[in-house]
Amino acid sequence: MWTVINRGPVRVGLLAAAVAGLLCLGVAGCGGGGDEEGADKALAGTRLCGGDAVSAQAPKALKVITGSSRFGTTAEKSTVARAATDLVEAFPVATGGRDDVCRIYTADGTPDFAVRVTWGLDDGPPTGTPASDFTVLDMGERTLTAANRASVRFACRSDRFPNAANVAHIVVGVERWGMPTEPEGDVEALKDAYATVAHSFSPAMAEELRCERNGGLPARPALDPA
Repeated sequence: MWTVINRGPVRVGLLAAAVAGLLCLGVAGCGGGGDEEGADKALAGTRLCGGDAVSAQAPKALKVITGSSRFGTTAEKSTVARAATDLVEAFPVATGGRDDVCRIYTADGTPDFAVRVTWGLDDGPPTGTPASDFTVLDMGERTLTAANRASVRFACRSDRFPNAANVAHIVVGVERWGMPTEPEGDVEALKDAYATVAHSFSPAMAEELRCERNGGLPARPALDPA
């Protein structure tokens, strides 16, 4: 399972100083004129990935991760709503990997910085022992956070699925993408930040899927170790 594989930590970037535009790639149809036309604009964190998935706490967390409070524009289809539709179409088969909700770039156009938000379907509740760099948090079926990534796993029963009696085991992940170096900064602050962003997208996904009891997820991130 993705959440228990230790791929090694990666470095968190320095504070972005300039504001210019860059696109945010999405789960499908990421390219095209929409991104190019928005390339000279910068977004606040609350407007990313469709604007419905970023909680009040998440922009501050993204600033801890990226050093920036302004981000590149998001592709039209880089939304939780689109990801939820793809998830329903994939159910009940486990995806065996992850698909993008969106990718978040800082607005200064730094090419090596992206936060990747993903979704995946597992075939059952979490098993196995997490890698040693993860801290386990009490959210959903299991939440794991590290200095460069976090994931929230939750169970969802919904009338959107072909058989509403079946339970989907969903993983929403957030990770620093493509920089296999040591993270810099306060490791505990980074862990809290990644967990906060992963939590932000998870209730949004549960709401979009119409999960019973919103997948059992708390309204605010629970950051104390389980």
